[in-house]
Amino acid sequence: MGKKKKIRQRGKIRLSSYFKKFNVGDSVAVVLDLGVKASFPKRIQGSVGKIISESGMYKLIELKDGNKVKKFIIHPVHLKKI
Repeated sequence: MGKKKKIRQRGKIRLSSYFKKFNVGDSVAVVLDLGVKASFPKRIQGSVGKIISESGMYKLIELKDGNKVKKFIIHPVHLKKI
């Protein structure tokens, strides 16, 4: 995982990525967007989980962290549909 974006990806965030649409039950991967401050631990970067519910704009995601199943609240900018 790099510390900065590639040269062609720098600048403002696209609005389409900021307002992504996901449905409950979708399978998503956690992909850190370096242009937006992330409020989740870095160890879940790249992990795959399911969307359980929504809380405003944010999504409640169920991920397996080690042997436990944990729930994280993540902004859609950091999610990628699988």
